[in-house]
Amino acid sequence: MLEVAHLSVQYGKHRAVDGAALAVGKAEIVVILGGNGGGKSSLLKAIAGLQPPVAGASAMLDGRELVGLPAHLIVEAGLALVPEGRGIFGDLTVRENLLLGAFARRARAGEAQNRARVLALFPRLAERLEQTARTMSGGEQQMVAIGRALMSAPGILLLDEPSLGLSPLLCGELFRALERIRGDGISVLLVEQNAKRSLAIADRGYLIENGRIVGSGIAADLARDPAVQRAYLGAARPG
Repeated sequence: MLEVAHLSVQYGKHRAVDGAALAVGKAEIVVILGGNGGGKSSLLKAIAGLQPPVAGASAMLDGRELVGLPAHLIVEAGLALVPEGRGIFGDLTVRENLLLGAFARRARAGEAQNRARVLALFPRLAERLEQTARTMSGGEQQMVAIGRALMSAPGILLLDEPSLGLSPLLCGELFRALERIRGDGISVLLVEQNAKRSLAIADRGYLIENGRIVGSGIAADLARDPAVQRAYLGAARPG
């Protein structure tokens, strides 16, 4: 479904992403793990058309090249990004935020069906459709951000640190929602600081350090790997 190759991102002389390659299959959750400053957000932004990659990069979605397309055409191709910090329209209501998510041509015919799916996924939003988004809790705002992205009828959803700042209760609700999104046939590429929970729901994972993909594997295998446990899961180092 999504195949990324030779993707590099450079800011001045600093190469934030260096030759990244990854793939996400149909209805698959793939997590990218790495430390702060490792290039995770830059990688997602480049795939989504918000940051131009270095020449030679490729990002194919269902056989269509995304590199070089403006961001709105990447959404039309079936890819939606929920950025770190959510990026919702705080002065608009929940209903208005969701409506803006359906602006893509691919989503207009199925707007009512997609809205019903979003409200079934996040029942709390159904109770707050007329509430101004900025007055909601962080967890509720994250639901709005994900719901707005789903309103564009994506084939693949990119999420950058969706659980950041959420309570353990809302984290659990978020990860259960991601499993349901996969169950609806939508792929998920996830950058997440909560490595334990993300590996528990993911199918596969990639490890990124200093902008380079340094490892990959089945999520369950990564969760059992001692090196991954020490680096990302808080396991104690041997004495």
